[in-house]
Amino acid sequence: MKCAVVGAGAWGTALANVLAANGHSVSLWAREPDVVDAINTGRENRRFLPGICVEDRIRATDRMSEALGGAELVTYVAPSHALREVAASGVTAVRADAVLVVASKGIERESLAIMSDVVADTLPGHAVVALSGPSFAAEVAKGQPTAVVAASASEDAASVVQRALSSEVFRVYTHHDVIGVELGGALKNVMAVATGIAEGLGLGFNSRAALITRGLAEMTRLGIALGASQATFAGLAGLGDLVLTCTGALSRNRALGMEIGKGSTLQQALEGKDTVAEGVLNTISARALAEREGVDMPIVLAVHRILFEAQPPRLAIAGLMTRELRPEQD
Repeated sequence: MKCAVVGAGAWGTALANVLAANGHSVSLWAREPDVVDAINTGRENRRFLPGICVEDRIRATDRMSEALGGAELVTYVAPSHALREVAASGVTAVRADAVLVVASKGIERESLAIMSDVVADTLPGHAVVALSGPSFAAEVAKGQPTAVVAASASEDAASVVQRALSSEVFRVYTHHDVIGVELGGALKNVMAVATGIAEGLGLGFNSRAALITRGLAEMTRLGIALGASQATFAGLAGLGDLVLTCTGALSRNRALGMEIGKGSTLQQALEGKDTVAEGVLNTISARALAEREGVDMPIVLAVHRILFEAQPPRLAIAGLMTRELRPEQD
């Protein structure tokens, strides 16, 4: 197929490589001219994915119309806060029958919409598929075995994405629970910030296990309130992505949390970074969504107090441990 990938960060570049390695022709849109030049002349995205050879079937461009023109499969990988603007900038260039894939993870701050709904609202009439799961871009780009989920209301569209991306080292499962798959991908970033903060404070494996497990309970509660299936959160896009992001050394959200746990302010932890730690903005969105739905999410609230209300991390952890006693199962 002719494919377009919109967003040439680490994850966008890795997905473009997966598609190209499967024999598809890929146009990769990048906002940054230096990224376009480095890919087209040196076959490397030195800014966002250094050390990885970009497949010859990939052509980078900073012109949206050029990237999207004629593409049968369009994959959006812009940061969550920029997705609506980026998708809107190419509306007129998207083929009427193109299948749209959303690989961005997050909850839009203003509307509290999941990412596939943002794209569906911006480009109505298209089949939209959410792609999520435990997948560090660098490991995917190096060909390490990875399994993800393609979720859509359209079984046919999910199957198209499954076939386009699947290979001997990249396995795609289909799913119907778009809300659950997307919430898992967004909320795990907040939990990764929390576990990073605990690690930065010098807390041990017991604390990490507690945060991961209770974080999963919070994610599931919110998901059920929004119509998701509880079982989805036990799968790749829920528990799988949560464990990876909370424990993996390549997790930007965990690393940011560690800096804050060691005493940095949020501003200091963010300074000088090209890549986005989605957990920061998603903390705001998750807190607002929990309040709107009347769902108890104490870990999300604790991370919000630390990041945006200047509460000392150790005090926030103590607050979680001294909450009113209750059964484990709701």
